[in-house]
Amino acid sequence: MIDKSNFVSTVLFLGYDSSKTKIIEHIKKLGVKVIHEDKKEIEETKFQESDLVVSFGYRYLLSESILEKYSPMINLHISYLPYNRGSLANFWSFYDQTPSGVSIHLIDNGIDTGDILYQKKIEFDQKKMTFRQTHNILLKEIEKLFIDNLDEILSLSYPHRKQEHKGTYHHSKDFPSEFGGWDQIIDVEINRLKKR
Repeated sequence: MIDKSNFVSTVLFLGYDSSKTKIIEHIKKLGVKVIHEDKKEIEETKFQESDLVVSFGYRYLLSESILEKYSPMINLHISYLPYNRGSLANFWSFYDQTPSGVSIHLIDNGIDTGDILYQKKIEFDQKKMTFRQTHNILLKEIEKLFIDNLDEILSLSYPHRKQEHKGTYHHSKDFPSEFGGWDQIIDVEINRLKKR
């Protein structure tokens, strides 16, 4: 039997809604209230009402004043941090030949630089798989990682450790304009882009 007495009472969930992630329903099933937001400007009262902020698929940066005032805040990022911070992490893991995986980390003032709570390395067959296939697998894997550790997360008793080294970072403007699309076989497309 799960001891829910030490769970947070309210989670502010930023990004994907219930149609895009099953995490929200898993949180609600444990009797925890979920406030969902996906817009850039969020009323500060939503942060005040929440004991935990979870960001998954949220496209905006939180302001420094919000980060300073409210914690804890957790982000779900589909890369094996500290590699491929920033945008389009799945593409860059193949282009830069860095590890693929998923990471759940604390949000700090940097971009994907906070302490790591949980992560998992994932191997892909780049000769057979497309970018879309690997992206979908990473989304399922990060949901599973979060749900498997839900009791620790909701009771704020998760482990955390600093990111060990610099890693890599990419801005959206770094993305090659000649990219052939997410349904391309990874190795074929990466080789084509690198020859240009």
